Amino acid sequence: MSKSVLLLLLALPLCAADKGWVTMFDGKTLNNWKANEHPESWTVVDGTIQGKGPKSHLYWMKQEFTDCEFKADIKLTHGSNSGMYFRAAWGESWPKGYEAQVNNTHKDPVKTGSLYNFVKVLEQLVPDDTWWNQHIIAQGNHIVIKVNGKTVVDFVDEKNTFVKGYLALQQHDPNSVVQYKNLMCKPLKPAKKK
Repeated sequence: MSKSVLLLLLALPLCAADKGWVTMFDGKTLNNWKANEHPESWTVVDGTIQGKGPKSHLYWMKQEFTDCEFKADIKLTHGSNSGMYFRAAWGESWPKGYEAQVNNTHKDPVKTGSLYNFVKVLEQLVPDDTWWNQHIIAQGNHIVIKVNGKTVVDFVDEKNTFVKGYLALQQHDPNSVVQYKNLMCKPLKPAKKK
């Protein structure tokens, strides 16, 4: 083995550890995930988590977060609706927590990238049946949502409505089909008070 290859291999674990990102999905099982209702709405299909069927929310149960980053690659069929929840409380029905909307052409006018109930994005940013990335950064009461690397929400919640909870995915309704892959999260240190 050459010296340059050896140096590269030695450096790889340090780079991964330094970034702090945690892989949430192994591409094969729903280990560490739990549905609050209708677990049959969630399956692993072609290395993705697929939501299809009755309303359900799939929680990543490994830990709760206060400040974190949460990102995923997502694909929706036409007319589908989903969401990425953070600081979500475990419970039945619609979670109490923040939701980054996942909706390109569903009848709900609140589209992909919105911080549901707080900041509305009314423009369709992503075409159906294509993979795209959504990235959430929640630090204190400051919330940023990026779609394909572009910031679409930069919001300060003066009420600090939700402070701690789980990360979760939404299967909105029986007519929606959503797929998630490359699900990653990273704990963040609390923002320094000024």
